[in-house]
Amino acid sequence: MIEDFKILVIEAIRLLQIEAHNTAAINEFWEVDRNDGEMIALMHSELSEALEEMRKLTPDDNHIAEEFADVLIRIFDMCEVRKYDLGAALIKKMEANKSRPKKHGKRF
Repeated sequence: MIEDFKILVIEAIRLLQIEAHNTAAINEFWEVDRNDGEMIALMHSELSEALEEMRKLTPDDNHIAEEFADVLIRIFDMCEVRKYDLGAALIKKMEANKSRPKKHGKRF
């Protein structure tokens, strides 16, 4: 990736982390510290909601996209609270994945 693009992605994700957490705090989701298991379970529940929408005979693509957005919002919120540098980790992981073998040596 181009260095300027990497910096832009890292900064954008940092701002999204701040925005997601500020919104959650304003809405009183952080009156007390939340444990990691609870936060991860909430991310998982958003993915389950997306899956349930996909399983319908006539799924609503907008609803599916909103559920994926909810997953990202929960990830951004947790990363902000725990001070994880999600943007840098994302760039690093995407670069590392370029050199991995096809399917990472697995059948699927």
